[in-house]
Amino acid sequence: MQADPAWVGRVRSRLSERLESGVDRPIALALSGGGDSMALLRVAADWARDNGRGLLALTVDHGLNPESVGWTAFAREAAHAVGAEWRGLTWSGGKPANGLPAAARRARHALIADAARDAGARVILFGHTGDDVAEADLMRDQGSTLGRVRDWSPSPVWPEGRELMVSRPMLDVGRADLRDGLRARRVPWLDDPANEDRRFARSRARISLLPAGDGGRDEPGRMRGDRRRTDAALPHPPGRLMGVPLPRHLGEGAIALDRSIPATALAVALVCVGGGERLPRGDRLEGLVTRLRSGEAFAATLCGARLEATADGVFITREAGEFARRRVTPLPLQPGVDTAWDGRYLLTVDDPGWSVAPAANRMATLGKADRAWLNALPAAARGPQPVLIRDGPGGAVLAVPAGKARSLVEERLALALDRMSHEREVGAHIHGAMPPNPLF
Repeated sequence: MQADPAWVGRVRSRLSERLESGVDRPIALALSGGGDSMALLRVAADWARDNGRGLLALTVDHGLNPESVGWTAFAREAAHAVGAEWRGLTWSGGKPANGLPAAARRARHALIADAARDAGARVILFGHTGDDVAEADLMRDQGSTLGRVRDWSPSPVWPEGRELMVSRPMLDVGRADLRDGLRARRVPWLDDPANEDRRFARSRARISLLPAGDGGRDEPGRMRGDRRRTDAALPHPPGRLMGVPLPRHLGEGAIALDRSIPATALAVALVCVGGGERLPRGDRLEGLVTRLRSGEAFAATLCGARLEATADGVFITREAGEFARRRVTPLPLQPGVDTAWDGRYLLTVDDPGWSVAPAANRMATLGKADRAWLNALPAAARGPQPVLIRDGPGGAVLAVPAGKARSLVEERLALALDRMSHEREVGAHIHGAMPPNPLF
């Protein structure tokens, strides 16, 4: 029997480091049918079988190529051949004329995240390789805002990616090595022609990093092997990052900070409280850091969040003024269905006829007890609170005191600050089983 290449053992070891064994919960895997995902499929299927886990392969049809139906069928057959469950997902609707790769990437992650969470998975495996790290690094060098490719990180989409971590266990393996392994075992894979389309930045980076003679070039000081690295998360001591206290969730959507907080942790806190996905631009973020370090008292808004620095401390809340600027309309709620609202809360109601909206401009419709609860909060934290509105007569009630809303801010902050290094910790935090954490 032909021996497995050395990288297979390394990938299996990483799966064992991050994933639970013997639990009745599937591991999700993004399966495009390309060489990278096909290689990961085979290793992950063997690991899952040996460790008493189910494997769910998820394939997205972007509807951008007439061959995509055949590609989807190929992926389905490949998943079933190794004993994995499989589900096909479709990116429907109109496609943007500009920014298509970014839109397709977000749609793909969102569809996969929703399907994985619905199946009960907490971790999604992606087949990124060392070549993907090098390509992303080169794109950032050329001005892209693409984030670093990490071996263990939260899902990059929100709120679809809530309660999910992404594992990329092949970041120290080259794309060519994976394909050599597939050829040796006569395993076919698909090649997407879009990977060679120079209209797209990712394709240009991929071609540029090919060795001379293969359609690309080796740039001085940019050796492919040197760039095949991961941006692995540094272990944080409890409640601190580089000697500085981490952001602390205070409840009701508020975060407390230390003025010496690192820029990376500040960016995470702003995005989590603001409920969005996009990290702040470097210049604006550095401007806030400089003002914090100076000891200045000020208020600023960024990423949909409001930062207020006073002599008593530094706090971040959701920026209530954004609701007026965006003219947010009430969001209808379906009975018994968890609905994410504003990227910050998960709401569930038992009967029909309810919608959710911000408390801003609706405080006069609330009852005496709800107004008293609001008034106990800092002024800036009142307007962004979720309010349940009954269709027709019945007034409005605050969702949090009524037990109909759960804050996602704490969970998201813990995920983003690398407080969960294992699958079991993700689930324990979500379901409230973890012991008290100094971070919160």
